[in-house]
Amino acid sequence: MNRKILIVEDEFIEANNLERILEKAGYAVTGIARSVVAARQEMEKEQPDFVLIDIFLNGPQTGIDLAWELKKRNIPFLYLSANSNQDTLEAAKKTGPYGFLVKPYREKDVLVMLEIAVYQHTNGREALLKKQRMQSKPQMEGDFHGIFGNSHALKQVIEQLEIVAPTDTSVLILGESGTGKERVAEVIHQLSNRNRGSLVKVDCTTLPPTLIESILFGHEKGAFTGATERRTGKFEQANGGTLFLDEIGEMPVDMQSKLLRAIQQKEIERLGGASAIKVDVRVIAATNRNLELEVSEKRFRMDLYYRLNVFPLPMPPLRQREGDINLLAIHFAETFCRRLGKPVKTISAAAMQSLISYSWPGNIRELEHVIERTVLLSREDIITEFPLPGQATSTASTSSSTLKTMAENEREHITSVLKNCNGKVSGPGGAAEILGLPVSTLNARMKKLGIRNGKFFH
Repeated sequence: MNRKILIVEDEFIEANNLERILEKAGYAVTGIARSVVAARQEMEKEQPDFVLIDIFLNGPQTGIDLAWELKKRNIPFLYLSANSNQDTLEAAKKTGPYGFLVKPYREKDVLVMLEIAVYQHTNGREALLKKQRMQSKPQMEGDFHGIFGNSHALKQVIEQLEIVAPTDTSVLILGESGTGKERVAEVIHQLSNRNRGSLVKVDCTTLPPTLIESILFGHEKGAFTGATERRTGKFEQANGGTLFLDEIGEMPVDMQSKLLRAIQQKEIERLGGASAIKVDVRVIAATNRNLELEVSEKRFRMDLYYRLNVFPLPMPPLRQREGDINLLAIHFAETFCRRLGKPVKTISAAAMQSLISYSWPGNIRELEHVIERTVLLSREDIITEFPLPGQATSTASTSSSTLKTMAENEREHITSVLKNCNGKVSGPGGAAEILGLPVSTLNARMKKLGIRNGKFFH
């Protein structure tokens, strides 16, 4: 290996711990600098292949100042410190790091993160040429293990997915509701070395506050009233496999410290238990929230955020996936025709254009439900129209010069979705699911906007 690494860290113990980890793995540590000035001197003596930088250092200049210099010299780098406010984090991200490592450093995280960063840097040009070659080839079908699409935005996701899947690195999947985050988690597990183990899914929005610890870590018989037998938690169920924490942003703050400990120490303790239990689990998390904002407003722990955010994987909304809507629509139409025992239906050009022109606030999930409903109700071999919100009034609204308030537009949109769902608010195919909102949030918005109960729309 013998890649040369410069460590820029002003904490003696942390720096020496990193040096030990790197040299044990075969890297050559060129030096340890505790200020930007010292780092420049070290870089003049030795030309490092990679630099690990703490944000806050001795002296007037910060690691961010050094990062801008490294970027100009095309020297890749990772940040070592994440203990800062949102403004500092935003400033650090603008320098284009290959990631952040949070203290205390775990040997596996350091080595995997560095390996991925080096790969991305050294193969950047080759990957770009490969991507251009792929785009120049006509592709009739874009199906990557059940992820459908040929758009540039989706290909970027798949490229990143293929890099991280074979590793044990934690992944944080980011994106709006309905963009396919759960499917991506399934594919990461499928392509990993843990695919013989279980993929255990936890929907953090459905966890009762009083039972979260028991659900995640398990409990012993008699641990609390009603605990009539021992139960294993999700971490133990995922041992040797993958734990998928969906909507991690909904996790209560007081539970986040216990989750962090389980991830860091790779051990859990059942409620009512007397000893720690070692677990070998890869964690994949997903959220539709802006976790950096949640961190800045003290609703999400910064140390947990950076422990999960080793490899962020942003999912593009459907409106940004140019060319994918028609492919997805055909796939869903064929799927539901088979499932419902109906002859395969074709979609007219006008009907397809209406799908392409719609903004899809509920993303792929909304498109799937629209196609399912249409296939179910259609009696013809050709689908000529889809029940899209606002479709019936589009002509009138186009010809009208009256501008509507945000509340009026929101009320009209929610009402249209409710009508298409026959007033169903919750559950599969309900308005809340299509809109990508928690049921409680949708009910609150309906009350505020003066929309009567869903039964009104039957």
